Amino acid sequence: MRAQSALAVTAAALILACGKSDRPPSGQAPGATETPAAVPGPTGRATVRGTVRLTGAAPANPAIDMAEEPKCKARYTATPTQPIVVAGANGVLANVFVYVKAGLPEGATYPPAASPVTIDQSGCLYRPRVMGLMVGQTLAITNSDSLLHNIKALGKANRPFNISQPAAGMTTNRTFSATEVVVPLECSVHGWMHAWVGVLPHPFFATTGADGAFTIANLPAGTYTVEVWHEALGSQTTTVTVQDDETKAADFTYRR
Repeated sequence: MRAQSALAVTAAALILACGKSDRPPSGQAPGATETPAAVPGPTGRATVRGTVRLTGAAPANPAIDMAEEPKCKARYTATPTQPIVVAGANGVLANVFVYVKAGLPEGATYPPAASPVTIDQSGCLYRPRVMGLMVGQTLAITNSDSLLHNIKALGKANRPFNISQPAAGMTTNRTFSATEVVVPLECSVHGWMHAWVGVLPHPFFATTGADGAFTIANLPAGTYTVEVWHEALGSQTTTVTVQDDETKAADFTYRR
């Protein structure tokens, strides 16, 4: 009887072992491993704030000949210029893209903002000239001019696009799928029309206004590389360490 019991136990063990499956979980290819879930991107209460300035005389911006576009020309009381270097009192510099280049946790992901970023074609200029948005966030391209504009995005990491808007009131939506600082935009019809879009995987960026100031808020505590980018003056970086609930200054100066 003892021998029969031992045989029965052995047989049961073999049945259980044979019942185990080496097949991967449903939907997973053989030999594949599970991909770790993306780490939700952290936020916090830290802020980096600063001003971008230009020392020395600002270069003269090129004049724009709008003789062939009287509807746009009529918008200006003087000869319009390309807003390449826009410097105010004390050299404060507009149209500078500022962003966190490094320091966020590796692998952290941030969902794209739900609200679109709008760029308008008005008076035969792009407004704004420099802007930022997140990967996957909608860029709404509008035309306020009652004439033809043809918009080209000349990305390298992102697929280029080329669209036409022949009438006022038109809006076309596009998104970008990859990080790229920056994607140039231009108009095939009006060679002086240029704009620049910084595309980032996180929301920690800003563009300086007429006062040259920027604010990057809601950062988690940490040490960050902050970069500024200007279409004609190039890039600069600095390192900032900021604690939670702290506001840290980070000023930049371009010299000519």
